[in-house]
Amino acid sequence: MKDLLLYIAQNLVDNPDEVTVTEVERDGETVLELRVAAGDMGKVIGRQGRIAKEIRAVMKSVAQRQGKRISVDIVD
Repeated sequence: MKDLLLYIAQNLVDNPDEVTVTEVERDGETVLELRVAAGDMGKVIGRQGRIAKEIRAVMKSVAQRQGKRISVDIVD
């Protein structure tokens, strides 16, 4: 899961070396915290949050197939 999010984010940004994903367990749910360079934040979020929404949808779909609960947080 972590690798998939890392792959998606690195292909969206200009500085793929600065992309990091941290996995945290909270209340029986896996939270993936995505960090990118300040200049790439807009590329990951997209206009009106569309890209961020789609990233979350893809990750939730994969998690459901594996029987897991997951959420994605984009951290400054």
